[in-house]
Amino acid sequence: MSQYDAIVHLLAGGLGGTAGAIATCPLEVVKTRLQSSVANFNYAYVPPNASATAPPNIVGSLAERLGFNACPCGPSPTSGSYTSVIEAEATTATSRAPSLGIWRCLRQIVEMEGTRALFKGLGPNLIGVAPSRAIYFCTYSHSKNIFNTMLPSDTPIVHICSAAAAGFASCTATNPIWFVKTRLQLDQRMYGSMSALHCIRDIYARHGLMGFYKGITASYFGISETIIHFVIYEFIKAKLREHRQRTRDTDAKSTRDFVQFMAAGAVSKTCASMIAYPHEVARTRLRQEGNKYRSFFQTLLLVWREEGYQGLYRGLATQLVRQIPNTAIMMATYEAVVYLLSPTTYRVECLENNNDSDDDGL
Repeated sequence: MSQYDAIVHLLAGGLGGTAGAIATCPLEVVKTRLQSSVANFNYAYVPPNASATAPPNIVGSLAERLGFNACPCGPSPTSGSYTSVIEAEATTATSRAPSLGIWRCLRQIVEMEGTRALFKGLGPNLIGVAPSRAIYFCTYSHSKNIFNTMLPSDTPIVHICSAAAAGFASCTATNPIWFVKTRLQLDQRMYGSMSALHCIRDIYARHGLMGFYKGITASYFGISETIIHFVIYEFIKAKLREHRQRTRDTDAKSTRDFVQFMAAGAVSKTCASMIAYPHEVARTRLRQEGNKYRSFFQTLLLVWREEGYQGLYRGLATQLVRQIPNTAIMMATYEAVVYLLSPTTYRVECLENNNDSDDDGL
């Protein structure tokens, strides 16, 4: 791979990830909150004279005595404020509360926190998605070239090793960014929302540099999702290529080809997400502020013990709904940029040869 080709893959990966992140940010916020230890989106109305440090149960009782409730249709926040029970440690039955539907979660966030809350964490996401995707795609392409010289060329084992290497490099380099993003998405205050800079300072003051890497073990286990995704994606691409060669006399690309790439990316990512999803729940809970989760396996066991297997799949429906457009947009953007910016003789290779074009998403 030439230096120009590497730059094309870097740019294509960054643009693809950015486009997908912007389009699906509201669903990302919902998914992260559902994955957290308090997943019921309950809000309590706090009158101006109520103690800001009152426990959630006391605040709720006080609100009920004053004739208010914890629903989005409660009184205007101009005479008081709303606080979310997600700010409290989830050690009671709140962690067992049933998850709300996606639409209801989106509506409740808008009504309680404003429309801007749907894009909490978008700043770190945009900052991190470009280098993350770029590192991933570039590492994957280079790894495939290397492993193709060491192993049978373009076989599943080559794709597995390449995806694992790319996932490890990307996770290690960008974990601090995703840590900050998760903290911002879990912040449910209506007014005075935490800024990214304030979040960074707070994490560093409390835990030092290592605080930004809490939950990275879960991210490493998440590489298994990447491996499954790419194996399925490469298989589908190979079948599509064989079909195109049998049914066409020309190598010219059409809109149908890009639609097929989008479908291949969506199907492969959906299958991978369903298989490896519990690691995402563990990762989110490890990144929560002041929580009881200490390590990857301890988190999985604790969630299983307190919430059953359902707890390990909180937010899965939202994840699947989000991943389909996210992966499709990212894959289509990546393939289109590579195709348009590469030399004419190289475009066919980028889209047809397994050595050069692939994807992963967080």
